[in-house]
Amino acid sequence: MKLEARVTDPTRQRSACLVVGVFEKRRLSAAAAALDQAMGGRLTRLLKRGDLEGKPGQTLLLPEADGTGAERILLVGCGRERDFNARRFRQALEAAVRTLDASGARDAVIYLTDLEVEDRDMAWRMRQAARHARAAVYRFTAMKSEADEPARPLKKLTFNVPSQRDLKRAAAGLAEGTAVADGMDLARDLGNLPGNVCTPSYLAARARKLAAADSRLRCTVLGRKEMEKLGMGALLAVARGSRQPPKFIVLEYRGLPRGTQGARAKPLVLVGKGITFDSGGISIKPAQAMDEMKFDMCGAASVLGTFLAVSRLKPAVNLVGLIPTCENLPDGAANKPGDIITSMAGKTIEVLNTDAEGRLILCDALAYAERYQPRAIVDIATLTGACVIALGKHASGLLGNDQALVDQLLAAGEAADDRAWQLPLWEEYQEQLKSNFADMANIGGREAGTITAACFLARFVEKHKWAHLDIAGTAWESGNSKGATGRPVPLLTRFVLERAGHK
Repeated sequence: MKLEARVTDPTRQRSACLVVGVFEKRRLSAAAAALDQAMGGRLTRLLKRGDLEGKPGQTLLLPEADGTGAERILLVGCGRERDFNARRFRQALEAAVRTLDASGARDAVIYLTDLEVEDRDMAWRMRQAARHARAAVYRFTAMKSEADEPARPLKKLTFNVPSQRDLKRAAAGLAEGTAVADGMDLARDLGNLPGNVCTPSYLAARARKLAAADSRLRCTVLGRKEMEKLGMGALLAVARGSRQPPKFIVLEYRGLPRGTQGARAKPLVLVGKGITFDSGGISIKPAQAMDEMKFDMCGAASVLGTFLAVSRLKPAVNLVGLIPTCENLPDGAANKPGDIITSMAGKTIEVLNTDAEGRLILCDALAYAERYQPRAIVDIATLTGACVIALGKHASGLLGNDQALVDQLLAAGEAADDRAWQLPLWEEYQEQLKSNFADMANIGGREAGTITAACFLARFVEKHKWAHLDIAGTAWESGNSKGATGRPVPLLTRFVLERAGHK
């Protein structure tokens, strides 16, 4: 679907459909009011008759638009005008695009981007327009023998820009939003694939394909022998129960000229958990909803999605992606409760629960990250069910050892409409990880599970600025809308762009 930003006149614009906003209490947006006048008050009469109340997400498609250059008009409810905010903007956009997609319209001009959103500029509105328009039409059909596609798919959307002076910022925002949407689609596709297809080897192949498409990207994949030489005992312990060979994927993006010196040349490092299926191992999970454990690689998927967005936008920053990936399955050779393993950092870990495996593969990746002397490390993982209980599906959990880095990630989440919420990382919580037999245990009991998981990881990044994103609640949805969400690609991309100096 092609997306573009243009300055248009709703009363003269030729299109299969024009999309305009309507607020509650029969209040028309500026574009809707202009059309109403051109149509002799038809929209006002419809509202007075009660055909549309203007409630958030309501839509009304008018099959004829006499007096204008369009074939149809789509009215979209935006709620109360004084309450129109980022959430209402997102609702209106997604409702509009879903209705358009079902209507058979091949193209449309959308005037919702004209609407003021509390302290959000035109670039922000365009970024969100691209992201949510693409989300509204996303379908995962790769595993279906007959894809359920619309007979007349939506081919082109034009987002209106109110004035010529806003056009440059609008175009830049749309370009970023489109790149983020591309990254989210990749992350969704990878997350939605079943575990018998999306194996560690498959993830490695997709990473190589991504690097092959951009000369600024380089991909290296380490196998079991290389990991053994590096001493990645924690990662390899998790992989022992699976017949699928583990992989350690290294992606490097060079956005700064070779020879760039100083702190600026040091890379940002993103570390993504890549458990392609998590049965829990010997500490096996309940059967109910275990199919959703194919989503346990969504941290890895978000890193790959972010690298795709970055390769489209080409920011002046050096970036490294590290993806430890394997399966966690029960087997005669599998890791057992009570086992003691030695990590790449040389620290010993008593495994009290084999279902707390994500932190084991991540700790070796965090130790590997040290060789880059990074500006900052951010790990992304579907790590704890406790985070879902604490924050639900609306915000990712965020913890870190550097408040400035945490603040940057929080701000990036707000700017990207992909929010995170900070949890404490106090020294008192470290007490829960004490072991009688090893340097540490891999779990800290039922209390503060998200925090103690982060406390475990913090022991492997003591020399570096580090933050941890727990995306267990945000990476996928369950129920009738089951599927990967593509989060937190928007947050991560905005974070990288802002570190590169993009506004």
